[in-house]
Amino acid sequence: MQQLVSLIEQYGLSFVFLHVLGEQAGIPLPAYPTLIVAGALIAHANYTISELLLAAVAAAMTADLGWYFAGSRLGRPVLRTLCRISLSPDSCVRQTELIYIRWGAPSLLVAKFIPGFAAVATALAGSIGTRLWVFLLYDAFGALFWAGLAVALGVVFRDAINDVIDVLGQLGKWGLLAIIAAFALIVLLKWWQRQRFYRQLRMARISVEELHGLLDRGELPIILDVRSPLAQGQDGRIPGAISIDAQTFGDATPKQSATGEVIVYCACPNEASSALIAKRLIQQGYSRVRPLHGGIDAWIAAGYAIER
Repeated sequence: MQQLVSLIEQYGLSFVFLHVLGEQAGIPLPAYPTLIVAGALIAHANYTISELLLAAVAAAMTADLGWYFAGSRLGRPVLRTLCRISLSPDSCVRQTELIYIRWGAPSLLVAKFIPGFAAVATALAGSIGTRLWVFLLYDAFGALFWAGLAVALGVVFRDAINDVIDVLGQLGKWGLLAIIAAFALIVLLKWWQRQRFYRQLRMARISVEELHGLLDRGELPIILDVRSPLAQGQDGRIPGAISIDAQTFGDATPKQSATGEVIVYCACPNEASSALIAKRLIQQGYSRVRPLHGGIDAWIAAGYAIER
């Protein structure tokens, strides 16, 4: 913490700008403590509150614009890449799509307060064609709200924050090691939860070649698409697939015989969403249920037909 204070005192707004820019670009180094400490030091700093907020908002919007243009040029592959590098990627695109579909660009006002939502939401805004001026308007106010709250916390609780800084300064390297250990523990816990989740979803998959062969032979399995309506509208569906809402799945189970073949697919890493639905179908008595290996991406990459 003392080193953080030293960096802010030495480099001022340049350090704040780079830290916020890095976090919003995807580097897992939380910038909120920096903004809070920078706010607590405002009385003795060579910058004003308005300058601090301007630096933070400019940095956040610079990173957000990068994700926006990446989404507009590259589309859904950017969203899938974001989920694959996340520590909890399994349904982040689908959840973000559902929120964005419901609330639209105004969801950007609170995006930075929702873990895993901000970067995906800004890329999603570009991929679905949200107008640039609309994106900039809501993103600017969202960044101002996010940064303003941190700075306000620093100003209001500056005495308590200074006491914490003094205590950590007295601890010296042990205080720094405690902070590093706490951050490493959080990352390790997230990684362990992800690995445990994947182990729970281990089950037999069907390849896109096998599914295509079934359709060619006229053997028509039940095919369930558990992606969001937005994803289905953009990428299309496997011919004959039935749209299933993975959030409210239950009453919408297939009506055909439970002894028939059921194929479930999505567009998420390790077929997480489709494997969850497959397990729930098995629990309901369906004996032949398999997720599609690689999901819709593998189907499209193989050059098979898509239903729009």
